[in-house]
Amino acid sequence: MAAIHLTMVDWLIVLLYFVFIIGIGLYLRKFTVTGEDFFLAGRRSSSWMAGLAFLSANLGALEILGWTGGTMKYGMFVSHFYWIGAIPAMLFLGLYMMPFYYSSKIHSVPGYLKLRFDERSRLLNAFSFAVMTLLMSGINLYLMALVLRTILGWDWHLSMWVSALSIGVYIALGGLLSAIFTEIVQFFLIWFGLFLVAILGTIEMGGLGQVFAQIPPEMARLWATTGDPSQNAMGVTWLGIVVGLGFVLSFGYWTTDFLVVQRAFSSKNLRAARLAPITASFFKMALPFIIVVSGLVAWRLTQMAGSDFHLLPHPSTGEPWNDTAFPLLIARYYPPGLVGLGITALLAGFMAGQAGNISAFNTVWTYDIYRVIIKKDATDKHLVLIGRVTTIIAIVLSVLTAYVAMQFNTIMDYIQAIFSWVNAPLFATMLLGMFWKRCTSTGAFYGLLAGMGSSFLMFLGLKFAWFSSYWLTFSQNASDMSNNLWRAWWAWLICFVVTILISLVTKPKSDKELEGLVKGLTPNPDLEKVSLIKRPTFWAAISLVVAIALNIYFW
Repeated sequence: MAAIHLTMVDWLIVLLYFVFIIGIGLYLRKFTVTGEDFFLAGRRSSSWMAGLAFLSANLGALEILGWTGGTMKYGMFVSHFYWIGAIPAMLFLGLYMMPFYYSSKIHSVPGYLKLRFDERSRLLNAFSFAVMTLLMSGINLYLMALVLRTILGWDWHLSMWVSALSIGVYIALGGLLSAIFTEIVQFFLIWFGLFLVAILGTIEMGGLGQVFAQIPPEMARLWATTGDPSQNAMGVTWLGIVVGLGFVLSFGYWTTDFLVVQRAFSSKNLRAARLAPITASFFKMALPFIIVVSGLVAWRLTQMAGSDFHLLPHPSTGEPWNDTAFPLLIARYYPPGLVGLGITALLAGFMAGQAGNISAFNTVWTYDIYRVIIKKDATDKHLVLIGRVTTIIAIVLSVLTAYVAMQFNTIMDYIQAIFSWVNAPLFATMLLGMFWKRCTSTGAFYGLLAGMGSSFLMFLGLKFAWFSSYWLTFSQNASDMSNNLWRAWWAWLICFVVTILISLVTKPKSDKELEGLVKGLTPNPDLEKVSLIKRPTFWAAISLVVAIALNIYFW
């Protein structure tokens, strides 16, 4: 059954959105002739354009629905994934890592591993990233199907295929250029279409102060309850948050995940590429005022006596389904006519996240797997064709992985587990590769293999109760998310140590081979003669000060 009746105006808004994004793909097809056009948008984006696309690639249905549902489980602790779990890493990417990425003119992060180390590390990362991206893509499809089923009452299978086909068409036509243009439109749709949910919910609760006053103390603060894991909903200490999330998972995702980094690669010059994640950081730190506030309102509505707000049952377990909270809030607060905008904003969020997954997957598959293993002499025209075909194949595979995602009640627990397998150890490899020229190709490969393998084994060990989570988290009250944070730390540490030990007994590359790839052998971009207000360091400092202030205010 549909949760809300749509008027003709609502349907018209939704229809116009689908026509618009497919129209963009058709229009931009003539501008995507070469590989650089299709996979890197021709490197023509300004810092604002790349920055908004950078954030939109992350701001998908996964972000909106997943973290709203996560807030109902963990409360204000979800804000850690923004204010310490994103901002420092985004600034580090722009200031210190982007010069290595951009100046090497690579198409992908695995491409950097090839230049810095060798083909083994590149292929290991390319295959692991491809699998991770398909899993993430399936999650986006699942969440979009959830939106269509929750609000429109559509069948699960119909919802998934409609979502999959629409995204496949415009990415196959226009590549990354198409994705970036639609992501910018989607960015504004998301903000204007969804911010009203938090505002109306706060008004019904009697103001933001009343929202916080009516939830348990363990859900209402950021840091005050992190001294004792039994005192907060996530069951984690401040140390787990700082090293597991603030350092490993955060930096592992924002600095190495090609899904978001690819947007900065499309910038017209190095300064624009460095400013892209820094610009995006300001919008990223504001997102909890939509997502976390909406999740707290939803939690409060479910606890009120005689409330008519009820989460839908999970299709597998029958338990209340946290991820249905946001679409049900739209159904509650938006009047006929305006609900079309809300649905379109959720569709936009899905399209943004899915476009990021698919465009990143087709680039890595085409350049780092197909061209390396299958057809080494492929022409530029042939690679563009493979990119288009790969897009369609990836969509079909994503539908299959969507059914895996349906088995999880709070999807963000599942997401962070995936990141701990791939991104956490990769960050150790990238950090050593960029800042320690003695790091060798052999050390990098076996260190990355050890980090990824140990992380997945730890996940299986907890899942099948081979050992207690206490040995990872030092806590008897660890939640699934706490396990993810600590597992990411151990995976990073294992990769870091193994890489160093093997590098010390194997032969490194010469300084000439590492020019432009390692700190000290790469020109300093800060020497560029521009005014203070145009420098990435200036805006990064402002962003960091604001993030610190938010952490202190909500302590």
